[in-house]
Amino acid sequence: MTALLTAGGAIEHGFGGGPGSTTAASLIYFSSTSENTHRFIGKLGVEAARIPVFSRDQTIYARRPYVLVIPTYGGEGGRNSIPPQVLKFLKHEGNRNLLRGVIGSGNTNFGTTYCLAAKKIAAKCQVPHLYSFELMGTSEDVDRVKQGLEDFWKRQSQTRP
Repeated sequence: MTALLTAGGAIEHGFGGGPGSTTAASLIYFSSTSENTHRFIGKLGVEAARIPVFSRDQTIYARRPYVLVIPTYGGEGGRNSIPPQVLKFLKHEGNRNLLRGVIGSGNTNFGTTYCLAAKKIAAKCQVPHLYSFELMGTSEDVDRVKQGLEDFWKRQSQTRP
């Protein structure tokens, strides 16, 4: 089951969070069962919706512009770096159209494929790759992403009617 992480840190199930549901969260993320990305999102203290962990589950659907946070998976030469659940989510045209930026997580041990999934999605969807962090992120990463998202959404609101 997918979850909606509220700004207060509580996890709510149901409206806006379940597979096949819609969400108005401005941050949508995928985290595998390792929960690294989920723990990072929890530290941000912002409302966020999680793409379901299992590909067999229905995906979620964005109702408003959002930033996507995703991990990169290993693979030969970066093949299969984008989790299939994220590909399923982005196959929906409405989800692609509302994407405004991407933040990547990864492991620097992957060398040139570090945060490759975020870079690939940003290029393919023609949105900015906003930030990269390793594993669960540091407190500095959390502060930078929080401030960066605030600044990003302010700029977005000034450039869009």
